Amino acid sequence: MEGASSKRDQTLVGVGVIAVALGMGYGAMDIPSDAGYAGVGPNFLPWLVSCALLVCGGFLVYEARSGGFRDMEDVGDAKPYWPGFVWMSAGLLVNAALITTIGFIFSCALCFVLAARGLRNAQGGSNAGLRTWGTDTVVGLTIAAPVYWMFTKFLAISLPGLTQSGWL
Repeated sequence: MEGASSKRDQTLVGVGVIAVALGMGYGAMDIPSDAGYAGVGPNFLPWLVSCALLVCGGFLVYEARSGGFRDMEDVGDAKPYWPGFVWMSAGLLVNAALITTIGFIFSCALCFVLAARGLRNAQGGSNAGLRTWGTDTVVGLTIAAPVYWMFTKFLAISLPGLTQSGWL
């Protein structure tokens, strides 16, 4: 990327981050602000992230307009790897669609499996074997289950489960 096109594209990245921050801030307005544990309400973290993104977006626009992102690696003729993007997007969308149906643990594990496949494809790795699918599933479950238990059992935060027992 060179010249005016590069400056425009880099500015658009910063403007995109600002738009996400404003969208998050707008969404955070609907979250109740009643103080909970430790005196902060459930809207605290979305507001904090929204403000941090707004500051980062402002810095990105400033950097882009004052000479461009510095010390960037030249990517040459590198093209985006769309199949990997599709696998990762599918993982996120499937997770969002199924979390209330199959529960947090299984939907997050499925998200992990699909995202891992997309990343492995992007690196040129092999995805052909059943062993790879099995390993990704076990790793996804191994990550998702303790997170679910920590939130539901230790922090008393309600997450969608598959059963009423609170363990799945």
